[in-house]
Amino acid sequence: MIFASILAGGSGSRMGSTEKPKQFLQLGNKPILIHTIEKFILNSNFDEVIVLTPKNWINHTEDLIEKHIPGEKVTVIESGELRIDTVKKAIDYINENYDCEDNIIVTHDAVRPFVTHRIIEENIEAARKHGACNTIIPATDTIVRSSEGEFVDEIPDRSEMYQGQTPQSFNVDILNELLERLTDEERESLTDACKVFTLNNVPVAIVEGEVSNIKITYPHDLKVANFILSE
Repeated sequence: MIFASILAGGSGSRMGSTEKPKQFLQLGNKPILIHTIEKFILNSNFDEVIVLTPKNWINHTEDLIEKHIPGEKVTVIESGELRIDTVKKAIDYINENYDCEDNIIVTHDAVRPFVTHRIIEENIEAARKHGACNTIIPATDTIVRSSEGEFVDEIPDRSEMYQGQTPQSFNVDILNELLERLTDEERESLTDACKVFTLNNVPVAIVEGEVSNIKITYPHDLKVANFILSE
C-alpha cells in the first residue's frame, strides 16, 4: 500500500508575526496546506493521506479539510517534537492500522504546494525499486562552507552540490528499522529522514525536482507562491 505523509508540524517562526503557522496561511483562495493535500488526493496511487500537525491545531486542520475537500480519505494525527519524530508517528500509524508488507510512505512538506504529478510518481517508483529516494535539484549558486559562520572554510565543487526538496519516499519497514537504531545524539542531529539512510550507508536514489517546487518559509516566498498560482 502507498501512503502520503504531509508534514505540517512546523510553527512558522521564520514567517514573522503571524497568528497561525505558515501552513495555514492563505494562498489564493485557500490555505497552503489544502493546496498541498490536493496534489496527493488527485493521485490515485494513494490509499490514505496522513496529515501530521501540532496537537492544538488538529481540530482546525480537520475543519479545513472538511470545508475544502470533504469525503476524502485524509487522517489528521499529532506531529512529533522533531521532524524525524513526526515521520516516526506516521509510520507507527500505518503499522497500527494496516497489516501489509512493502508499504511505501511518501513524506512531503506541507508548505510545498507546487509539487508535480511527475515528481510524486517518480518518488513512488524509486521507493519501490530502491527502498529510499530524495527529490533534489542542482545547486545554481556557489555553495560556501563555514564551520563558525565568520570565515569561509571551503568552497565545494558546485557540480557535486544539490539542493534537497521533498517528497522523500521510503519503504516503511526499512525506514522503521533504521529509525529504531538511532542514538539520541543522531536523532537530535537529523534534519530529514534521508540522513537516516546515509548514516547507515544505505543508498538513497535521486528523483529530479523542479525549481517551482518551492518551500514557503519567509514572507517573500508567499508572495512568489501567489504569483506562481496566478500564472
